[in-house]
Amino acid sequence: MSSQTLQKLQWRYATKKFDTSKILSAEKIYILKEAFNLTATSYGLQPLKMISIQNKELQKKLVSCTMEQQQVADASHVLVLCVETELTSNFIETYFDRVAALRNTPKAILQPFETFLKDSFAEKEAEEVNLWMEKQAYIALGNLMTVCALEQIDACPIEGFEPEKYDELLQLKQKNLHSVLVLAVGHRAHNDMFADFKKVRRGVDEVVIEM
Repeated sequence: MSSQTLQKLQWRYATKKFDTSKILSAEKIYILKEAFNLTATSYGLQPLKMISIQNKELQKKLVSCTMEQQQVADASHVLVLCVETELTSNFIETYFDRVAALRNTPKAILQPFETFLKDSFAEKEAEEVNLWMEKQAYIALGNLMTVCALEQIDACPIEGFEPEKYDELLQLKQKNLHSVLVLAVGHRAHNDMFADFKKVRRGVDEVVIEM
């Protein structure tokens, strides 16, 4: 059994070499931006932002704080997934204001849930809230990687980087953001041998339990 979706997921791999002569089209970047914005998050709060970098000088500077991974310099674009440095009550209020405006829902109906979320997050330690936000970033990364496969955009997800140095270089603290994940995107180089490697997976029968 096969499908176009499965074929495209087979096509994707963590790109090790990008073709530096090729740049993603504005349409492809638009799709990735929209896909990021459409990503599901817990409660719909979206405590995330994405930095889209297409600046070769800046990309070269990122290599030294990305464990010398050349992909960030050679990729067409580098996407940096960030979380808020703090989830404030005002942030939650803004979300519910948006719900009321877009869905024409009376605030009186939304108020109990808004109060619940404010109280719930206020009771949590900052570390716990930050961990929750980072999980939302991973959801976004998974969504972006799937969209990349469907759109035949080559991508390399990167956890191996120094967030503090990224934050400093990209001036993220001034934006009340903290970097969590990196996704280099572009077109694979013709001589990237990893493109032809067979995928090594455990197999559906091993990883899926029927009940």
